[in-house]
Amino acid sequence: MVKVLEHKSISEVFSTAHGAVYQNDAARCWVVDFGGKQANFDYRCLLKLRDCLYRIDVEEKLLHHAAAPDVEIIFICACEHTYVLSLLQVINLRDLLQGTFVMLELNQIIYNALYRLPL
Repeated sequence: MVKVLEHKSISEVFSTAHGAVYQNDAARCWVVDFGGKQANFDYRCLLKLRDCLYRIDVEEKLLHHAAAPDVEIIFICACEHTYVLSLLQVINLRDLLQGTFVMLELNQIIYNALYRLPL
């Protein structure tokens, strides 16, 4: 995994043994470092990537398609990045994005609790 934390405007949001997601404040995007590839996504495309990954029925593919290849091609409209992933990589990328969105939600909850104006 290549570290992109060389710039002050980039901070790690979440990481696993298989990849990491960084927030790039200067470019107003998220950097997904997964499978030896770094890809920049705006928030909308990051949501599309997550939704695309969750539409893949990994369990059904593992149980009922033993002869079929376990490769998924993930292409998202309005995004310039394409992923060709094995089912194990799909699971790992799902975990990475799930943790990322949990961290983003937690950050928003903490921000709202700290800076909430009394009514």
